[in-house]
Amino acid sequence: MKNILIIGCGLLGSSLLRRIKEKKIAKNIYIFEKSKKNILKIKRLNLSVRIVKSLKEGVINTDLIIFCTPMSEYKKIILKINKFIPPNCLITDIGSSKVVTSKIIQKFLKKKISWVSSHPIAGSEVSGPEHGKSNMFVNRWCILIKEKNTKKNDLKILDKFWKKIGSKTVVMSSEKHDKIFSMTSHLPHLIAYNLVKSAQEFEKKQNYNLIKFSAGGLRDFSRIAASNEVMWRDIFFNNKNNVSKAINLFIKSLNEFKKDINLKDNKSILKKLTQTKKVRSKIIKLKQDVNKPDFGRN
Repeated sequence: MKNILIIGCGLLGSSLLRRIKEKKIAKNIYIFEKSKKNILKIKRLNLSVRIVKSLKEGVINTDLIIFCTPMSEYKKIILKINKFIPPNCLITDIGSSKVVTSKIIQKFLKKKISWVSSHPIAGSEVSGPEHGKSNMFVNRWCILIKEKNTKKNDLKILDKFWKKIGSKTVVMSSEKHDKIFSMTSHLPHLIAYNLVKSAQEFEKKQNYNLIKFSAGGLRDFSRIAASNEVMWRDIFFNNKNNVSKAINLFIKSLNEFKKDINLKDNKSILKKLTQTKKVRSKIIKLKQDVNKPDFGRN
């Protein structure tokens, strides 16, 4: 691959940049970043990349374009680059929900231009190019989305790209993707945001210095709740139907716990607590986390 354009160079965009350079996947890497603050950070990091001043400049001779922006920016960017996209260019993105973005792409992207969506399962609660890591995607799953009009060769090119990055790939439909991640990612983040919000309200109401005495549970939830608010707003809005169903299921389960506690139903609550512990064991077995206390923290 000769030229790659990364649109948006925050945490994930800069991590991709680092990895592409490290593995020599492309001859030239271009960055388009509208944040002046991020541009200054990229320059200070000495990442030896060409920062283009316009989307036209970055797009015109590019083989692969990677959208690393909030999903609410997609339509605006597509409309700006449509007339400059080379006919053999492949476009992908790293967004965390797919059904709504697929509709936007189908409606607004210039015809005969290929877009195959990606979702690397990687990230952090911190934002900005200074936090990027070249190993961010190594041994992580990357979901590739296959639509009815997806060309096999485009899927093959993108599969090869992510494997060179170091990811493990799997192909699925946008509908299946959004259902799965509404439960494994979107709901947990929403719960984290809501739990921290509840702690703030409790602190204010009781006039206690609650945060000072944060136990491990609240501390760990606060890490997730420190994630980028614009990105997560877009995810919740774009996957609203699946997220709403996941919330309903969570409320149902929470009410069952509440009932067991109020009735002091020892047998029922111990059964629930024992069953849910098995999920952690399965995550360790699948090498999705380390088998160390406190998530391997020092």
